[in-house]
Amino acid sequence: MKILVIRFSSIGDIVLTTPVVRCLKTQLPNAEIHFCTKLPFKAIVENNPYISKTIYYQNNLSATIEALKEEKYDLIIDLHHNLRSLIIKLRLGIESRSFKKLNFKKWLLVKFNINLLQHSHVVDRYLDTVAHLGIVNDQQGLDYFIAPQDEINTADFGPDYSRGYDVYAIGGQHYTKKLPLFKMIELCQRITAPLVLLGGKEDIDNANAIIAACKGKNIIHACGQYNLNQSASVVRQAQKVISHDTGLMHIASAFKKEIIAIWGNTVPALGFAPYQTPFISIENKTLSCRPCSKIGFNACPKGHFQCMTTLDFTPIQ
Repeated sequence: MKILVIRFSSIGDIVLTTPVVRCLKTQLPNAEIHFCTKLPFKAIVENNPYISKTIYYQNNLSATIEALKEEKYDLIIDLHHNLRSLIIKLRLGIESRSFKKLNFKKWLLVKFNINLLQHSHVVDRYLDTVAHLGIVNDQQGLDYFIAPQDEINTADFGPDYSRGYDVYAIGGQHYTKKLPLFKMIELCQRITAPLVLLGGKEDIDNANAIIAACKGKNIIHACGQYNLNQSASVVRQAQKVISHDTGLMHIASAFKKEIIAIWGNTVPALGFAPYQTPFISIENKTLSCRPCSKIGFNACPKGHFQCMTTLDFTPIQ
């Protein structure tokens, strides 16, 4: 049986599909699993031993469809469920199953704070998509595979770090999912363990400001220095990971790390909490305006940003 799994983006969402891929391959041992995603996310899937072949969408849907037609799939598992994946399913004309996005229930939660999601994690909904094949959750959590050349020798961080360190992933795709700089500094001042700051090039200024404000603290700034898999290697070797609602949080879940998850405009009830790993949520549960979005904004719609500026970091040490 030849199965195509579709999930175009983004980092965390693709990592959250890994239990489906693994369970399909291990519970249908004769199945051949292919995965279709966008080329920028190649690093997440290319080392996965449960995937036989990857097909990368490069902004040319017709070319992607022609490449997929050549594979003669028996089944499509659509874990993205958008217009692009709908076109692919129609053009290939074979049996397909799509995961339930529960957009109406999410809308009720965002607009009216009515929660009908019943603590439904997106991983469980992904797995429901393949239940008709007899696939069950193996309870092994998420996967993330790193190529040997991307492993980071954290001994180079210094002797203090060889005894253990924490990671703070300071980035985030949307402004309202990230702490403002003064709260990042407040958080880092509470951490007693040696600390590594991870993020992209866009986070370099914030990382420099944190280090300048936390003189005397043992902090390494690695923002913009590593590719995704190298950052994942640093996360894998950490003792604890502090993260906003981002892809690195889910990568940390794959390595069963203890996670401190920081929530701003989003909430765990939307289905994207750390999966099958110990975690603590830092969030302001008293605000009636949360959640204001299932994704995020470039600015607080209310103008006060209290979901982040009022957070209490007492549980963080």
